Amino acid sequence: MKDFRKQYNFLEKELLDEIREKGVIKTFHAGESLLREGQFISSFPLILKGLIRISRTSEQGNELLLYYLRENEVCAMSLTCCMASMKSSIMAYAEEETEVIMLPVALLDEWMCKYQTWKQFVMQSYQLRFRELIETVDTLAFMKLDERLVNFFKTRHSKSGETTFYGTHQYLALQLNSSREVISRLLKKLENEGKIELSRNFIDFHMLL
Repeated sequence: MKDFRKQYNFLEKELLDEIREKGVIKTFHAGESLLREGQFISSFPLILKGLIRISRTSEQGNELLLYYLRENEVCAMSLTCCMASMKSSIMAYAEEETEVIMLPVALLDEWMCKYQTWKQFVMQSYQLRFRELIETVDTLAFMKLDERLVNFFKTRHSKSGETTFYGTHQYLALQLNSSREVISRLLKKLENEGKIELSRNFIDFHMLL
């Protein structure tokens, strides 16, 4: 918890003390689920380190990436479900090994009234997530699939700092609501243009940045 106090030093000391007393530190491995659609939320995470993917799925099983969360960020959509006692409308997965502090949802309303810094933190999170959702809608509405694929890598880099991607073409197809064959064809085109390097379940995309 020592690093947590430094990381969240913009919160009141009394609030930090409460988080330390009532929070539980958990580690999620890459690919592990933190939250599923249709699930009631009993606790929510404050991220200490790592990266979380927030997404939704269609009836056909395709996944739509909404946004990423990293340290010092909180999921506004899960907070909304918590405060309204609703089932989750999103999924959350660890993209890499991720360490979080899990906090009981019952504290949310109390802290919004009790701590000004917590209220500001939550409101700023809502604003940021709303902006990212608008960008997601714009991407789907106005970008061609090859542009969305490039944007996927650039967004991943901006959130994680990574310039390489480990995963299958099928995974990318699900993220972009396309087929594996189309994604493979677009990746090969990018490779032929010297913009990425491909090998089995691995993509180096640093040339795109």
